[in-house]
Amino acid sequence: MRILAPPNATTLAGKIDAVKQLEADGFAGAFLPSMAHDAMTVLALAAGETSEIELGTYVIPTYTRHPVAMAQQALAVNAAAGGRFTLGLGLSHEVVIKDSWGLDFSSVVRHMREYLEILVPLMRGEVVHHSGAAFEVHSQVELPDCEPPPVIVAALGPQMLRVTGRLADGTALWLAGPKWIEEVVIPEMSGAASEAGKPEPRVIAGVPISVTADPDGTRERISKAYAMYNTLPSYQRVIQGSGADDPAGVSIVGSEEEVERELLRWREIGVTDFYAAFEGVDAEERQRTREFIAALAPSL
Repeated sequence: MRILAPPNATTLAGKIDAVKQLEADGFAGAFLPSMAHDAMTVLALAAGETSEIELGTYVIPTYTRHPVAMAQQALAVNAAAGGRFTLGLGLSHEVVIKDSWGLDFSSVVRHMREYLEILVPLMRGEVVHHSGAAFEVHSQVELPDCEPPPVIVAALGPQMLRVTGRLADGTALWLAGPKWIEEVVIPEMSGAASEAGKPEPRVIAGVPISVTADPDGTRERISKAYAMYNTLPSYQRVIQGSGADDPAGVSIVGSEEEVERELLRWREIGVTDFYAAFEGVDAEERQRTREFIAALAPSL
């Protein structure tokens, strides 16, 4: 199981430095959420400062980028990264897309299906003629120096997982625990991939993680810091389907031995990559967690 992590920083230069540090520390991937600075722009800049680490988005909302524009930008970033880029996509949430941005957020599964039906062939250089309910596209993206990056989708529910298994390369999960992954994610996505004649999809799973001597205090911090996810219906379903009441309930919190044992459990159920959101009661504990996970990564 490969270990990925977010390049946490607030400034553009800070994010690039954070990607460089993740590579120096031996992490397999730096996957950047799409907040503040444009994630693909940041990663294109970081590509020139790194040589081995995988660079990915976790994730970019589809609604504000037409699939033709997304294909062009993703291909350019992958070329800049020498083939190390992974494009992570997601729907976002109604409170963002409809309430904040003023865009239609109906028929979301259809939207993602059509988006991928256009985007993936375009990135392969194919001519696309698509007449659907969400998109009308007749186009081709010809960039001879660019290879198509893998595409992962933030798919949480069964319908989206089936679309992902059929049309993409894997899923980017957040706050989904082992129970949900084992009972819903892998059967739905892998079954669809198999029916489509595709390889076993990638399963990237992320939760807050902390090596701590104060598990109760850390879980309290996580509950407060991630409380917004309790207000989002898609995450409510996944957290509850994982057998938990809130984000702290799906987090990995405990001693070094307990954290290692839990990560091995995630690997055994079929998680291919773990996206580590380092947590703790203070900065020192968060740094200690990061160092422990970096040291443990080669054995996972």
